[in-house]
Amino acid sequence: MADHFSNLAEEIIDFQKKHDLTDTQLAFNIHMSVERLHDIKSMEVNPTKEEQQSIEAYVR
Repeated sequence: MADHFSNLAEEIIDFQKKHDLTDTQLAFNIHMSVERLHDIKSMEVNPTKEEQQSIEAYVR
């Protein structure tokens, strides 16, 4: 695992802080399980192309 957060993980975290969203709320909004969102945020797994596009479309 990298020492720094990925750009996508940082975008997710910044968006959640800005909009006061919990992981559960965000996961529901982007139609993803909370566990999968946690794994992507912690960089335990790489998101699929579709997951990345879905997340980016929502947070941008």
